[in-house]
Amino acid sequence: MSQRAAAKAPDYLNPSVPPGLPVLEMPVIVATEASLAGYGALVDNPKDYPIEIVTWPAAGSRGVDEGTGNQGGIAEGIFEFWWKGDVLWGRNNAVEDTYVMGWSCDPNDANEENAAARRDQVFLWHANYHPDGGQLFHSTDGTPFMVPLALPGDDVKPSDFICFYCDGTRGVYIHPNIWHEGVFPIGDGGRFYDRQGKVHARVSVNFAEEFGTLLRAPLVIPGR
Repeated sequence: MSQRAAAKAPDYLNPSVPPGLPVLEMPVIVATEASLAGYGALVDNPKDYPIEIVTWPAAGSRGVDEGTGNQGGIAEGIFEFWWKGDVLWGRNNAVEDTYVMGWSCDPNDANEENAAARRDQVFLWHANYHPDGGQLFHSTDGTPFMVPLALPGDDVKPSDFICFYCDGTRGVYIHPNIWHEGVFPIGDGGRFYDRQGKVHARVSVNFAEEFGTLLRAPLVIPGR
């Protein structure tokens, strides 16, 4: 049995998005232990929380030896998010990657020099999941945040995503294979302690390219 060929990685620093795409607003749910069931969990002690590591898949008919294939370890560091004009950037120092997370307006109108850019929404173009392990985010200063999630399945659709609101007093842990795209701080930016599987395999969906749409996450505290 041959392994599937690797997919071309998205251009995270300069994503190409056609102008005037429709925008689908994600429903917002307050993150609780009950509402996160199946997606992950709330976390009080991030440095002690166990990160699930998935055993490396076998490529043929013989199985992976018991106790092997899950020894890649854990990566940890600060995942920081900041607005530059209309553009929300992210930097995951645990894996040394930088990304355009989204925009506060139509990406083709976005201006990084716009000092009056709004901070109450982000248009999302992409999401991914990690088949090798889980991932944890915990605000370093109590910044509230949104995290868009969808249940496993490579036939995922934009309408499958839900935006979970976290008040910042607790972190959020995401199971392996759960679709997500970092977290979105409510405000001018945020810093989050991040722990995840060190292999850091990514499987991506590009909403703009595959579905001709963007997802909208409101960056406001529900009820206010």
